[in-house]
Amino acid sequence: MTTATGHKVALAFEDGVTQFITVPPGQTVADASYRARINIPLDCRDGACGTCKAFCESGTYDGGDYIDEALTEEEADAGFCLPCQMQPESDLVLRISGTADMAKSSIGQFTATLEKLHWYADNTAGLTLAVDDREKLHYLPGQYMNVKVPGTDEERSYSFSSGPGAEKLTFLVRTAPDGVMTTYLKERAAEGDRLVLEGPIGSFFLRDVKRPVLMLAGGTGIAPQLAMLEKLSASGEAPAFPIHLAYGATWDKDLVEVEALERYAASIEGFTFDTIVADAESEHPKKGYVTQHLLAEHLNDGDVDVYLCGPPAMVDAVRKYFAAEGITPTNFYYERFAVGVPHEHAVHPGQAA
Repeated sequence: MTTATGHKVALAFEDGVTQFITVPPGQTVADASYRARINIPLDCRDGACGTCKAFCESGTYDGGDYIDEALTEEEADAGFCLPCQMQPESDLVLRISGTADMAKSSIGQFTATLEKLHWYADNTAGLTLAVDDREKLHYLPGQYMNVKVPGTDEERSYSFSSGPGAEKLTFLVRTAPDGVMTTYLKERAAEGDRLVLEGPIGSFFLRDVKRPVLMLAGGTGIAPQLAMLEKLSASGEAPAFPIHLAYGATWDKDLVEVEALERYAASIEGFTFDTIVADAESEHPKKGYVTQHLLAEHLNDGDVDVYLCGPPAMVDAVRKYFAAEGITPTNFYYERFAVGVPHEHAVHPGQAA
């Protein structure tokens, strides 16, 4: 995301809304955000009060000058920073205190054309969208968009399965009986349809790889993991630590985009994956649940970053599995979804206590 005029900085707010700004060389993050009319918390502007204190999720920067009362050495070592003083040395992701509404920054709205509707099975569809003003839509791999269902007042939320650099956006949709999006896709959808999207939203996104990574996905929960892997593949750099994905599904037909995973296994050094099917009648090589196929090397005695996306039952089962094994991952980011309901009913990602 780096440009010739500066570095891209993602400002991730507490309500899941993310805004992107470009910080020119020699300018602080706070100055650039205010020029973009995003009012992040700020008071003294000279590193004395700590009002703007944020947490850097990824990237490198010059922290600038400040007093210990505003930011202690321990906080700085942990990744906290002061946007009023810091200058990016790479693209950054900052966790900002407060909501986007408090910062007087609204969620973005975009219009897109449905270019392709692909059915993997009778219960799983893939959407390919061409977004107007694509260059204005920036997102982090793992985030989602709210998609308004044509012909209704309803909207549904879907994670990007395409990486941030993709020209066309892709999404995976798990259908539901009598669901409004299902009805649209099966009865009315046609190539050329115009759709309205809002976002990007969500705190479930890929951080810098600073230790081994374990990705867990269930069903269409593979979508955000695909976006993360595309980001890693597109970087052209080998991750500093191994990455393993365990992808589970109820039925054979529920496993989608396995060929894409094979391509990523070939292009991302240190990336491996397993697919697991729960159906006892399946002839799939690995059967049961994802937790039954995790090895000690995947857990790394807890020094691991876990990214989990799947239905509520899967998320709860994984949490219980970690507790039973006495494993507390260094970071545990998760997102659970329910089929056919608005995203606000979902639990947003968190970190293991």
